[in-house]
Amino acid sequence: MGYAGAPPASGSGGFDLRYQYLAGVLAPDPACLAPGRAKAQGCGAEWWGTWQWDQVPPGRFVSDFASATAAAGLRPMFTYYLLFPAAQRRLGISEGTPEVTVAARDTVFMTAYLDDFRFFLRQLGSAPAVIHVEPDFWGYAQHAARAAGVDAHGLPAAVASANPTDCAAAEDSIAGLGRCMISMVRTYASGALVSLHGSAWASGFDCVSNRSASVDVAAEARKTADFLLAAGADCADLVVVDLSDRDAGWYQRQAPPRDSWLDATDAALPSFTQAFTWSRALTDRAGKKAIWWQIPVGNMSLANTCGAWQDNKLDYFFDHPDRVVASGAAGMAFGSGATCQTDPDSDGGHLRARAAALARTGGQPLGP
Repeated sequence: MGYAGAPPASGSGGFDLRYQYLAGVLAPDPACLAPGRAKAQGCGAEWWGTWQWDQVPPGRFVSDFASATAAAGLRPMFTYYLLFPAAQRRLGISEGTPEVTVAARDTVFMTAYLDDFRFFLRQLGSAPAVIHVEPDFWGYAQHAARAAGVDAHGLPAAVASANPTDCAAAEDSIAGLGRCMISMVRTYASGALVSLHGSAWASGFDCVSNRSASVDVAAEARKTADFLLAAGADCADLVVVDLSDRDAGWYQRQAPPRDSWLDATDAALPSFTQAFTWSRALTDRAGKKAIWWQIPVGNMSLANTCGAWQDNKLDYFFDHPDRVVASGAAGMAFGSGATCQTDPDSDGGHLRARAAALARTGGQPLGP
């Protein structure tokens, strides 16, 4: 069980894992990847490698996060989400298939991208960790593949041409990219588990928010699993999946409002049963356990204000750990994907209380 937030004040707080996004720009200069360079030396404050104090060598943000997390008895997890924001800055692309059809085919960009990934991995070395590679990207790649009538092997990408150091034998395709990045984890971060991301919408139907009883979400899940397997998921350790990046109460207050609630009674779609049916079919086909990631932290006692939005997903997961296990999961991790969302410091202590209570009772053992 994991979360995004500060380390527990004492002990593990009932958690096993703590995660952190890495996002933003790539190193603005190749010299920034060398030891001893810092923000004051022109490496730029937006790059994740310089998120620490500017008198500290680049990369310490990652190693410090990992060591502080381990000291609390938790395993660090890093969500490496650089391809879109970096390509938006360097190439001017929009989010979606241009990440695949433009950015991933640009040899200069991909060289910088894979150099950055290598530098990140080296900050971990042999330390235990979980590395979550590029949420959303593989879903957009599946969209592009479906439009072109190919699989991950048929989508061109700069891989061996961009990174002959590590992946000279890899094919220049999206399949080669996934396999190259997993291979790099094995080389440079030997203590880490690695996962691609399974998006519920990747096949063309959003199998979490779907409202049509005619959609076979298990069949859609198998399509996504097959795409991920072609992209290297057979060589990974896990598959990360998610429900929503924001609280349901927040979505409901937007213009136009969006209904992202899941029915806990199974009287109507979308429901938790539908989401779990999708994830179980995905994990069965991929042969990998899942981590339910970025589960919204909101709860029904909150006032629907910035940082304190209502949602029923967290409590459903804690109320039904047996169903979480049956969904093919090895774990669940709580957090948000945007500012102003509920987090463990703004939810009135609800997540921490539920985690501690589950730990006291022994809970439902999840997969290894």
